[in-house]
Amino acid sequence: MIEPNVTSKTSLNKRMQFAVIGGGVIGGGWVARFLLMGFDVNVFDTDPEARRKINEVLENARRSLPGLYEHILPQEGRLVFCSSIAEAVTNADWISESIPERLDIKQSAYAEIQSHCPEDSIIASSTSGFKPSELQQNASRPQQIIVAHPFNPVYLIPLVELVGNPQTTKHAAMVLSQLGMHPLRVRKEIDAHIADRLLEAVWREGLWLINDGIATTQEIDDAIRYGFGLRWAQMGMFETYRIAGGEAGMAHFIEQFGPALEWPWTKLMNVPDLTDELINKIASQSDQQSGQYSIRELERIRDDNLVAMMRALKVKDWGAGNLLNKVDQTLSVETELPAVPTGLGDAIRTARRVIPSSWVDYNGHMNDSHYGEVFSKASDVLLLGIGADQEYVARGYGYFTVDLQISYLSECLAGDVITVFTSITLADGKKLKLSHEMKNSQGDICATCSQFLLHVDLKSRKSCPPMDSVAAALADLN
Repeated sequence: MIEPNVTSKTSLNKRMQFAVIGGGVIGGGWVARFLLMGFDVNVFDTDPEARRKINEVLENARRSLPGLYEHILPQEGRLVFCSSIAEAVTNADWISESIPERLDIKQSAYAEIQSHCPEDSIIASSTSGFKPSELQQNASRPQQIIVAHPFNPVYLIPLVELVGNPQTTKHAAMVLSQLGMHPLRVRKEIDAHIADRLLEAVWREGLWLINDGIATTQEIDDAIRYGFGLRWAQMGMFETYRIAGGEAGMAHFIEQFGPALEWPWTKLMNVPDLTDELINKIASQSDQQSGQYSIRELERIRDDNLVAMMRALKVKDWGAGNLLNKVDQTLSVETELPAVPTGLGDAIRTARRVIPSSWVDYNGHMNDSHYGEVFSKASDVLLLGIGADQEYVARGYGYFTVDLQISYLSECLAGDVITVFTSITLADGKKLKLSHEMKNSQGDICATCSQFLLHVDLKSRKSCPPMDSVAAALADLN
């Protein structure tokens, strides 16, 4: 991650300034991603409701994005609403354009942007359909303008499709990676890029199924969310089909199912006329499907589901979970260096994090089991400090928790920042006893925990004294 307020250790040798032109759904998502990753953002939007809309997006992002990680995010950047494009972009290193999908409006905006922005800044269009060559027509510095197509919500979904000048997209990919995103550099420019072309195929077929009275909007969504959508979320399409081929793999799958591609199953070469009757049919079915929720309520439900799914993938280090773990490794270096106690009873900070929405139960507060998870991770940090790290475990030794007693003193809600302080109260041979205190952002104690551990030989699975390096570190505490 780029470190805010300090010189970056990456090739980005300064703190970046971001600008967003157009603060709608996508533009607001960019604002949230940039701000919560620690960077200042200038925004320009002619909509008089832009400030309200962006702040509502930010409220959702503050509740959800930090919950993807095991460590606290950098201090939030500063948001400035500007009165002109010139004011927004004058000192911007990255300019996200998220205005309506009309080529003439975009090209006009680029002319004004380029007359005021630095020559080496990146102008990144969020367009889902236009090619860079179209956006760059009549531009004074065409190589400066690229496509950086994100997916809603931008502050949670990591994919960004990059299309344009190879050097510019290479630089853009480096920036986006440090914002916790997954840049996909498209090899050749093409209408609608990659992901939307795949979505368009499913969308067209869905329209026909509704038009022909075969399925409703809810039935189509059920087919996706209860079926192949779950597989796609963690493996994509081709890896899913490779498994479907059995032990013979992809070649067998194509051999078996390839002939079906010649059958008249789909209507991908055309689309039903979007008559008033069809539009009203789709709209009424959609309202019946989820109309009891407001859009803001649906956004929160969506965000909570995404956080829960991606956090589940973190456990197996797979798909989007692998990317989140990489960001956590960076955050751990910046915020959670291995803690080294100085004496028995001396408390040290072992965790600081945000409560994910996926940890909240039906009572609206953090589920009991996750307190144990927090304290367990806190003890892992302390063990690193005394030398019982992964290398130590690889040598065949480690600590097992024998007893864990938790006292719950006050509620923890989704989005709350908690900090854990840990002390060693007993270090006697193979015995190790820890005391944890969990505090909220006001400094109040939310929970305490007494944890008793035994040092174990991982081969025999029996307790034994710690090795000399760890034993010496513990002896220094007495």
